[in-house]
Amino acid sequence: MKKFASLVFCALLIVVLSPLEGWCDDFQKGWDAFSDDDYAAAFREWKPLAEQGDLKAQFLLGAMYYDGQGAPKDRAEAVNWYRASAEKGVAISQQALGWMYYQGQGVVQDYQEAFKWCQRAADQKYVLAQHTLGLLYYHGHGVAQDYKEAAACYQLAADQGYASAQNNLGLMYYEGLGVAQDYKEAEKWLELAGKQGVVQSQFILGWMSLKGLGVPQDHKQAAYWFKFAANQKFALAQTHLGLLHIKGLGVTASDTEAFKWFSLGAQQGEPIAQANLGLMYAKGQGVRQDYPEAFKYVKLAAEQGVAASQIKLGMMYEYGRGTLKDLAAAQHWYSQGALAGNKAAKERLEAVETKLKTGL
Repeated sequence: MKKFASLVFCALLIVVLSPLEGWCDDFQKGWDAFSDDDYAAAFREWKPLAEQGDLKAQFLLGAMYYDGQGAPKDRAEAVNWYRASAEKGVAISQQALGWMYYQGQGVVQDYQEAFKWCQRAADQKYVLAQHTLGLLYYHGHGVAQDYKEAAACYQLAADQGYASAQNNLGLMYYEGLGVAQDYKEAEKWLELAGKQGVVQSQFILGWMSLKGLGVPQDHKQAAYWFKFAANQKFALAQTHLGLLHIKGLGVTASDTEAFKWFSLGAQQGEPIAQANLGLMYAKGQGVRQDYPEAFKYVKLAAEQGVAASQIKLGMMYEYGRGTLKDLAAAQHWYSQGALAGNKAAKERLEAVETKLKTGL
């Protein structure tokens, strides 16, 4: 759950809580303090109201205890206040309570209780609850796994513009889970989510354009979406953007740009980025040639199972590039590549085993 004091969440609270009983002067004083980021003052105004049964104040106290704003962070106390208004039918509190059970925060994790409370909020068309129900059906938590029901719940929330639901619905159309596989529908919902900043949607839109899945193959469009995701530090997007710059597909061919994006992906442990970064250091491509740095990144990729890097690492050990010559280590890495079915690795393995036997 995001910090509830964000402007977006404040706007949501106004919409959701407005239908409840009117705002008294004390509640307004608390709201004014809250809007000025004086959470301690807001808490002082709202706590007596919550204790007197004000449903809005009860929810807000729960949120303040949840985030530790204006009150000590106390998830169990947050649960108590969410429950007080949830039992009176407040949808936002029912969703919050259900989410606490889903996460096991302030209560023992209980998916059936999560389902119960989220269902009550979803019955009131509360968008966050509709999405959470989708998650519960998708994973089979607290209810029998049912992709069709998951898709239906996501659809309800997606139709209300909720980005995470749009993303999940798009993924279900992409994979054909709970709905007939339909790349056009997938693109529609993923694009809506991607435009709201959902990084997974942005990456998959780029992938669909790269491979021509449901859309014409378009490297420029692929680069467009990959860059959005890459700028949000999504490692796979950074890697693919680097590959496009290496090949000059949809973007200007640039070793410097490729090196930049591979570096960012490699720093997050993405193996293909590490593999390519190692090669660039080895070749002096887009960066000054540096065999020790090449060895470092090739080894990282090899350890994550990249067969081409396992062969390259074997060669670096065999010929002492960026590291001391070590035929036994070369044999090990060629063996790993050979086990992956790489023909070149098998040939290099035979050659290095001959060297080990003859001492040459």
